[in-house]
Amino acid sequence: TDFDSKKKRKVAEIYQALNSDPIDVATLRRMAISEGGLLTDEIRCKVWPKLLSVNTDDLPPLPGKELREDNKDYQQVLLDVRRSLRRFPPGMPDDQREGLQEELIDIILHVLKRNPQLHYYQGYHDIVVTFLLVVGDRLATALVEKLSTHHLRDFMDPTMDNTKHILNYLMPIIDQVNPEVHDFMQSAEVGTIFALSWLITWFGHVLSDFRHVVRLYDFFLACHPLMPIYFAAVIVLYREQEVLDCECDMASVHHLLSQIPQDLPYETLISRAGDLFVQFPPSELAREAAQQQAERTAASTFKDFELASVQQRPDTVLRQRFRERLRGEERTKSVLTKPRTNRFVKLAVMGLTVALGAAALAVVKSALEWAPKFELQIFP
Repeated sequence: TDFDSKKKRKVAEIYQALNSDPIDVATLRRMAISEGGLLTDEIRCKVWPKLLSVNTDDLPPLPGKELREDNKDYQQVLLDVRRSLRRFPPGMPDDQREGLQEELIDIILHVLKRNPQLHYYQGYHDIVVTFLLVVGDRLATALVEKLSTHHLRDFMDPTMDNTKHILNYLMPIIDQVNPEVHDFMQSAEVGTIFALSWLITWFGHVLSDFRHVVRLYDFFLACHPLMPIYFAAVIVLYREQEVLDCECDMASVHHLLSQIPQDLPYETLISRAGDLFVQFPPSELAREAAQQQAERTAASTFKDFELASVQQRPDTVLRQRFRERLRGEERTKSVLTKPRTNRFVKLAVMGLTVALGAAALAVVKSALEWAPKFELQIFP
């Protein structure tokens, strides 16, 4: 079938990139982002370390049980890991699962011991267990340590200030694409806390199908660290009608949004998240997203896009005027015209949606721009 031949071509391209000298990381990033992601766990074991610049020839020894003695985080980690039953494949024998849970505890304590500047948070184990199930304990330890000191760094501060700062990007993204949904959510005073568990677990805690979780991890590992918040935004935007049909109060909207549908069209949403990142890069949204302490977030250490997509972005002032005029018209027109004006706003703000290929390339460019800094931090 056509699907099988496409899959074979993709596998061949991935192995060609892995076997080239030097390894073609740009192609690996593009493969991780594009439809289907990295396809198999066998491939992920080879590609994830390359996306995180981890040297698999020099892995740390497995952590020992002595880490549990006098460790301030041990009891909390133990509680969280014991509650993580549903994160393991259904039907897995109890002794095998219990063995993996012990490994999970050791990996977390090992990373925290080696990096005292990092602070454990509830939900961190949801990310670590994903790596453990895909690549095994030894490689997972190395990958999680790198991830924790880079992409997850903001979530591991002593306070939640930087995590809140990242959540502050959610509403500006929604506002750029669909002001009607944005204004409805603002009127309901729902805030962004419904997306907190999505963000800090990379959706691992809220999605029941492991295939969807690892597909998203392929995407996020190949991208800028703010990509999970763009993905959160496209989930809300995808549920536009449900949101607008909801009672406009905090409890109702929060309840609706915090119950994430399990049948989302993941490839479509990944494509849209990539498009939105290109059209509205973090550098453009930073002012709206509360600038205080922005220079302290990990995201600010990754050079933001300034791409050819500039031509696609409507002039900000014109866009504001256009939206103000539309909002004025909406107040005076009947309810029946709302969907139409909303569609006009979408067209004006988004322009023509870029194809996934273009978005993937743009995201790869961003990822490669910070790759040299990444290397310098690993090997000072």
